[in-house]
Amino acid sequence: MSIFLNPVVFSVILMCILCLCKLNVMFSLIIACFVGGLMSGMSVSDISSTMLAGFSNNAEAALAYILLGTFASCLAYTGLADIFAKRVAQAIRGSKLKLFLLILIFSIISQTIIPIHTAYIPILIPPMLAMMNEMKMDRRLMAGALVSGMMPYVGIPIGYGLIFMGIVKDNMCANGLTVTVQQVYSVNWMLMLTFIPGIIYIWFRYRKPREYKNVDVDLSAYNAVESTKLELRHWISIAAVLVVTAVEFKTQSLAVAALAGLVIMFFSGAVKWKDIEERFNDGIRMMGSIAFIMLVAGGFGMVMRATGGVNALVERSASALSSSHLLAATVITLIGLVVTMGIGTSFGTIPVIAVLFVPLCTKLGFSPAATILMISSAAALGDAGSPASDATLGPTCGLNADGQHDHIWDTCVPTFGALNIPLMIGTIIIAQFI
Repeated sequence: MSIFLNPVVFSVILMCILCLCKLNVMFSLIIACFVGGLMSGMSVSDISSTMLAGFSNNAEAALAYILLGTFASCLAYTGLADIFAKRVAQAIRGSKLKLFLLILIFSIISQTIIPIHTAYIPILIPPMLAMMNEMKMDRRLMAGALVSGMMPYVGIPIGYGLIFMGIVKDNMCANGLTVTVQQVYSVNWMLMLTFIPGIIYIWFRYRKPREYKNVDVDLSAYNAVESTKLELRHWISIAAVLVVTAVEFKTQSLAVAALAGLVIMFFSGAVKWKDIEERFNDGIRMMGSIAFIMLVAGGFGMVMRATGGVNALVERSASALSSSHLLAATVITLIGLVVTMGIGTSFGTIPVIAVLFVPLCTKLGFSPAATILMISSAAALGDAGSPASDATLGPTCGLNADGQHDHIWDTCVPTFGALNIPLMIGTIIIAQFI
C-alpha cells in the first residue's frame, strides 16, 4: 500500500477520481496539487508559489491556444467555414463510403490546415441527419469518422498538431530530457499508422443499415448561412489560412502564425474594427478554459517534482519493471490511459504524465524517441474514448441533435475500441524497436 501513499501517485489517482466524478478538470488539478504537496510536507504557501512558478512551463502553449481560438472565431465571423460546411452538406447524397471519407478528411483539416476544432460540427452534421436516416446509416459510423479525423494531429506538425508537439517538447525538457519539435515529429508519424486499422474496422463494423426515426432537428446554425457564394472577405480568410500555414512551417510557432493570420484579418477589413474586441472575447471563450488547464497542469507538474515523490516512485517502479521492456511499456501505457481518461484532454495531460514518464523511461533504459512515443500516445488516448474529451463531445453534440445518439454507447465505446486499443498495442510494440 505504500506506493499509493506516494504523493505523486495519490495526487494523480485523486485527480482522476475527481474528473470521473465530473468535477471541473482545472479545479481537480488544483485540489490534487495541494493534497500531494501537503502529503510531502510542503506548506500551503510553498505549494502556491511553486505552482504559480510552474505556469510558465506552458505559457507559450496557452498563448497559442488563445490566439488560435481568436483566429477560429474570425473564420467563423467571415462565414468561410460555414459556407464550406453547407456546400458539403448539400453535395453529399446517397453514398455512405463517400460521406464517411469526406467527413474523415474534413475532420483532419479542422485540426490542422484550418484549425477550427469542432466548431463546424453544429453546422455540418444536423442537416445531414435526415439524409443519413434515409440511407439507414449507422451514426456510430459517422462518430467514428469525426473522432478518427481528429486524431492524426499527433503526427502532423500543423495547427493543433504543432501545439501538441511543442507541449511534448517543452515538458520533456522541463523534466530533464532535451528534445526538439523535429524529434517529436520524427517519432509521432508512426502513431498515425495505428489509426488505420481502427478506421477500417469502423467502416466494416458499422456500415450495416440501422433504423432511426425522422425527428425535427435544430437547423438554425445551418439556415443562418444564407449564401454559399465566396465574397472578398472569404478570399481574404483563405489567404490568412495560407499565411498561417506558411508562418508555422517557417517559425515553428503557432502563436506567431496565428498572430500573422489575425493581422491579415484585422487590417484587411475582413473583420470590422469595431468587432475585433468581440472576436478576442469569443476566442477566449472557445479556448480559454483549455489554456488555463494547460497553465495549471504546468503548475501541477512543478509541485509534483518538488514533493520528491517522483524520484521515490521511479526507483521503486524501475526495480519492478527493469526485467522486461515489454512489461514496462505496457504498464506505462496503461498508466497513461488511466490519467488521460480521467482528464479528457490530450494537451492538459502531457504536463501531468511527463513528470513521471521522463525519469521513469530514462531509468528503464528507453530511448528519447521511445519516451516521446509513449508520452504522445498516452496523451492521445484521452481524445478517443474519454467521455470528457472535446473529440467525443463535439460529434455527440451534432449527431444527437434529434436525441437519437447516445454519448457513451454510440460515440465513446465504439471509438475507444477502434482507436485506443490499436494505439496502445502499436505504442507498446514500436517502443521496443526505437
